[in-house]
Amino acid sequence: MIGLVMLAVLVLLAVFAPLFISYKDEVIKQNIRMRLQPPSWEHPFGTDQYGRDVLKRIIWGARISLSCSLVVISVATLLGALFGSISAYFGGKIDQVIMRIMDIFYALPFNLMAICVVASLGNSIVNLGIACIVGVVPGFTRIFRSAILPIRGQEYIEAARACNTSHFRIITKHILPNALGPIIVQATLNLAVTIIAIAGLSYIGLGVESPMPEWGTMLSDGREYMRSYPYLVIFPGLAIMVAAMSLNLIGDGLRDALDPKLKN
Repeated sequence: MIGLVMLAVLVLLAVFAPLFISYKDEVIKQNIRMRLQPPSWEHPFGTDQYGRDVLKRIIWGARISLSCSLVVISVATLLGALFGSISAYFGGKIDQVIMRIMDIFYALPFNLMAICVVASLGNSIVNLGIACIVGVVPGFTRIFRSAILPIRGQEYIEAARACNTSHFRIITKHILPNALGPIIVQATLNLAVTIIAIAGLSYIGLGVESPMPEWGTMLSDGREYMRSYPYLVIFPGLAIMVAAMSLNLIGDGLRDALDPKLKN
């Protein structure tokens, strides 16, 4: 519940940010006369080297980080469901081919593979999302496969086959709904991983570029002023930490709620 409250606050701020913060006038517009102002009542998180309010940029940055992560996990879940279902349901050579391909991608470190994808496709939000999807899909495929393997041999699946039900209907109507428990937990935990990955790639210049207020980009922009103006990196770092911690807490709570073995 603590994680849910934290995430709800971030989501509400991200959703309603355009209503009380002007992107052009308050988020990306430079005001050199107000540069590097310490935290105050007027600017609770201070201002950056271009005179932009750090708090407003962090709030608007939540829109970028959360929306990008949500899109990445949604697409990765769909692809993982597709590959994992086909692999587990049909088995045999199809299973071997799909899983060996996933093992190749899974063997590569996530960050290294994401860097290679962004470096080859170019620097943009879309390519950053593609890089994260490529890194996350193998994990989802393995989770789907492991969740479906014990289900495919159940009696109700055999009954559906005996009734000449199509493979597509068996997978979508009978198998996937009964395998959603671990998938929901995996998706929630991977949201946190994706937020950190997007911030990390943006920090090294392979993600969202300035002046867009992504949290990793804000960390990168403020590292030169870290000793004299530490708030430029403390507050964006705290935003990343709060978002990741809230999702991890929610994932742990969902795991406890959806796993009957953990219930008293």
